[in-house]
Amino acid sequence: MPAWETLRQLLRSPAVGDTPAGGPMVREPWGRDFPSDYRRFVDEYGAGTIQAYLDVLAPDGMRTETANAEYQWAETAKAPELAGANPVLIAWGTTADADILCWDGSGADPDRWPVLVYCRTWSIWRRYDLTATEFLVRVLRGGFPENPLGGAGLFGAGTATFLTDAEQRGRLRAGLDPWTGEPDPYAGMYTYPE
Repeated sequence: MPAWETLRQLLRSPAVGDTPAGGPMVREPWGRDFPSDYRRFVDEYGAGTIQAYLDVLAPDGMRTETANAEYQWAETAKAPELAGANPVLIAWGTTADADILCWDGSGADPDRWPVLVYCRTWSIWRRYDLTATEFLVRVLRGGFPENPLGGAGLFGAGTATFLTDAEQRGRLRAGLDPWTGEPDPYAGMYTYPE
C-alpha cells in the first residue's frame, strides 16, 4: 500500500485542512516547490500537531526552525552516513523534545529529498532515505531498528490524532484541553490568534 494511503489509515484526520500548500505560498519564500507528499499532507490535514508531540510546519513557519536546524548542523555530531554532507536544510517538523525534522533540499527533485533528523536527546543527526510520509508511517508503526525521535510517544503507537493549529486554538479559546476535550482551567489564560 502506498505510504500516503497507509498514513491516512493511521492518522485521524480533521475534516478540512486549514493551510493549503499549493502555488505561490510554497514557491515565494523558498524559491522551490516542496515534495508532493508534503503538499498533499498540508492540503488535506493542514499544519498542526500529531498526538500533542510532532508539529508539521506550514511553509511560512519553516524559516525559524530551519535557522535552528542550521545552527544544530554546525554544532552537532552526524551519523556516519552524513560524513562530509553539506545539505540544504529545510525544516518541516519539530517535536516536543526539540527534535528537528528536515529535508536535504539540495537535489533538483523534491520528491527524492531525504529526511534528516536532529535528535536532541542523543545529540546527533541521521539521514533517512524516505519521504516525510514514509518517515511518519514508519514512526507510527515502530518500523525503525530504534526510535529516530527523542520521545517514545509516537514510536510504534499504531494510530495517532492530528489537530490543526486552528483546531487547537479553538479548543483552547473554548476552555478545553485540545487533546482530551476536557475542561482546562488554564486554557483561557492566554489569548490565541484567529
